Amino acid sequence: MVAVAGVGAKVQVDGGGSGFIDQVKHLCWWDDNAAPPQIGDRLHVVVLDADRDPPRLSALPGDIDIARRLRGNDA
Repeated sequence: MVAVAGVGAKVQVDGGGSGFIDQVKHLCWWDDNAAPPQIGDRLHVVVLDADRDPPRLSALPGDIDIARRLRGNDA
């Protein structure tokens, strides 16, 4: 996590790329017990839309599970 704003967070991904997590794609929006994102946080994310600039990402467990199933990797 490299920047946090009211609408979401900018993240740097392994390999040097960057992306954006909309506020509704972070767990704290849905779970009162989840901490809001902070600069320096490390998250597991999936790409929702690679064609946007910056690419849109999600840190929601449900989106991560869907991505795993679509890849055929249920682990």
